[in-house]
Amino acid sequence: MDATLFQRKHQLWLRIAFLSFAVNNPSIKNRLYEFSQIEFRHLKWVAGSLYENNVSYNYERDPLFSIESESFFTLVRTTINEIKSLHLIYDEIPLGERMRSDENYMLSTLNAYLEKISLDEILSAFNRSLNWPDALLSARETDALALFLFEELYKEYELIMVYFYRQIRATTASQVSHFQDLMDESHFHLRSFAEMMTKMGILSLPRTLHSRTYEITDMEKFLRGGIIEEENAKEECRRLSSSITDEKLSAFFEFINYQESYHSEIMKKLLGEF
Repeated sequence: MDATLFQRKHQLWLRIAFLSFAVNNPSIKNRLYEFSQIEFRHLKWVAGSLYENNVSYNYERDPLFSIESESFFTLVRTTINEIKSLHLIYDEIPLGERMRSDENYMLSTLNAYLEKISLDEILSAFNRSLNWPDALLSARETDALALFLFEELYKEYELIMVYFYRQIRATTASQVSHFQDLMDESHFHLRSFAEMMTKMGILSLPRTLHSRTYEITDMEKFLRGGIIEEENAKEECRRLSSSITDEKLSAFFEFINYQESYHSEIMKKLLGEF
């Protein structure tokens, strides 16, 4: 098991997650998102094994890696091919057998989709329409919403991967629990923002993280900075909420705002662990 496996599993998690964000069929969307969460657990187990064996890994992605296509079936076929290629490099160990077994079921599900021509659809997630379909927004409101979503999608991905990195290196059960709570919250925010981007035709991958972002050496400094960042995120939510006249959107951002508030409390608990 080496760092190449981590990179490819990282990409597979992103591929399945963003495929779930892009597709419109509710039952397919939910099943694919469940699969992406299974892949994220695989990724955590791979990272843990690499760390235990002193094998370094990073969050780099293949420069040609892309999640965009106009066709749902095209992305399904790409996902199938990626999974099959991964099966060629899994070690014959319990973890490799577990991942292969999980993905064999995923393959059967994906192949079953391809057998139903009616399930294919033209994906509008990447068409750059820049239009919010659920309410009439002004050009200023639309631009503000799009900018916010791009920034927040990257921020939530960054937080997931930073907390992920630190959870692998946690030294107490309390640390593991706190980092898991923070990751779970960021997964929900990532999904929410990504599906809003899909509605606007602007879904895209967050940019790749540099190792300086997640290789934290001073955790106390990082957590104190994180508390300040959460306050800034709350302010961004408040600003966007007040600038958009649609009540449903404003209520959603107020909801996110209050969740960000409790993240600061979790970080304060973590501060006592370092």
